[in-house]
Amino acid sequence: MSKRLVFKVTGGDRVEFLQNLVTNDVERLSDGLVWTALLTPQGKYLADFFLVPGDDAILIDVAEPLAAGLVQRLGMYKLRADVQIEPVDVNVAQGLGEVPAGAFADPRDPGLGWRGYDGRSGDVPDFETHRIVLGVPESGIELIPNESFPLEVGFEGFNGVDFKKGCYVGQEVTARMKHKTELRKGLRQVAVSGSAPVGTTVVNGAGKVAGTLYSQANGLGLAHLRFDRVDDGMTAGDARISLINDT
Repeated sequence: MSKRLVFKVTGGDRVEFLQNLVTNDVERLSDGLVWTALLTPQGKYLADFFLVPGDDAILIDVAEPLAAGLVQRLGMYKLRADVQIEPVDVNVAQGLGEVPAGAFADPRDPGLGWRGYDGRSGDVPDFETHRIVLGVPESGIELIPNESFPLEVGFEGFNGVDFKKGCYVGQEVTARMKHKTELRKGLRQVAVSGSAPVGTTVVNGAGKVAGTLYSQANGLGLAHLRFDRVDDGMTAGDARISLINDT
């Protein structure tokens, strides 16, 4: 997992500012963390992050490789809004099991445990394996800036997009993919026999490109697949690939 950086968003317009930009409903901060993303106007993923509720601020918890681009893009949209964005020295802690006082449940899946921003310590040993077992995509691996579409990489299933909140950047494309088309591609869990580097092309039994294999651990993997090319003869390099389920 990438190192996390934290930014503080303050100012009287902070809620409205973020609400008009991100895929999820910022009003859900009253219930805890919000996992969300900023998209391009064409509906492609730029960065995913957690919004963290505070008394007079909203914190942004984002993977370090995506942080500079995210802050730059938010600054482009700020214009004359009463919003300030600045880095803060906050340790991001993670843990499994019961959520301790002062921490927050991970909103993506109960199995991901909790996250803390109050200086506590905590980590999940081998989090990579844990998230693959749960099918959770990772920033910069399965979630690829300027390439991934949120509904193809699991944002709906992991509570990262709200279809009732109104307009945001990329909303029109995302809504159309939800309501007017059937997804032809998407991220799926696969069984992996053998190993292959992240990003290896998946080829089906007919020799046609079927997708890309990404994270792998303990015989499981996450692959972005073309559903019409999935078959029983898929390979990725020297590894054999089989779809675990088709939902």
